[in-house]
Amino acid sequence: METMHLRLLLTLCLSLLPLASLSAAPPPLMLATEFRAGIEPGDYWISEKLDGVRGRWDGQRLFSRSGQRIAAPAWFIAGWPKVAMDGELWIGRGRFDEVSGIVRAGMSNESGWRRVRFMVFDLPGHGGPFEARVLRMRGLVPSARVSWLQAAPQFRLGAASQLESKLRQVIAAGGEGLMLHRATALYQAGRSEDLLKYKAYQDAEATVVAHAPGKGKYTGMLGALVVRMPDGRQFRLGSGFTDLQRARPPPLGSLVTYRYNGLTSKGLPRFARFQRIRIDPAPPDPR
Repeated sequence: METMHLRLLLTLCLSLLPLASLSAAPPPLMLATEFRAGIEPGDYWISEKLDGVRGRWDGQRLFSRSGQRIAAPAWFIAGWPKVAMDGELWIGRGRFDEVSGIVRAGMSNESGWRRVRFMVFDLPGHGGPFEARVLRMRGLVPSARVSWLQAAPQFRLGAASQLESKLRQVIAAGGEGLMLHRATALYQAGRSEDLLKYKAYQDAEATVVAHAPGKGKYTGMLGALVVRMPDGRQFRLGSGFTDLQRARPPPLGSLVTYRYNGLTSKGLPRFARFQRIRIDPAPPDPR
């Protein structure tokens, strides 16, 4: 009887091995650095910076930036290529809150997912330079014949003046900015100088540590968030909120994204304003 129990236990353990593999973390992501003056646009492929929820498809499942499983409906990922793809779950310019809510709701918001597209902008497992990956995406993604699976448009510009003009055009249309990816660069995990984000402002994340009460018309509501940067320094974030966000402010301990324009003489963000609550933590920065 004891031998039979051991055999049953062994069989049960072996049967669980495939399930254990489902929790394996996706490969680390390639992360952008800020654009700097003097960059030659001709060395890069350029795309619009999409204001959505980043996703990593590992060939079978969809994960968030931090490695959490995204509960997309089965029909949404049916027919996708069995290769790793980096992309953005996106609805349109200026609609981050909408797509974020759909992703958080998972399969319970079936109708919401009908409006979402997965915009593929890289192939982590390809092994070749980005230029080769662009060409592969242009063939691979359309061959799936899934209308909501699309390759993010990539283009080339030859002069800094053209890049500035394109940035102004995108921002005027409600976009966030541009992404520049060096044509010769291999996919590499972590923060990379070969992938640049170019916006009219800078952004960063900070942790909410306190709520400062409002005054005047904001009495009884949020006046400002006291937030802590990764280096431990704190500052007040008091603008950029809607009345609803002031009535129901981001909870203590949450991670928020803020916009700013350069740094003060003390190294703190200048003209910082609230942008959004992050739906999941950013992956560790290897630097």
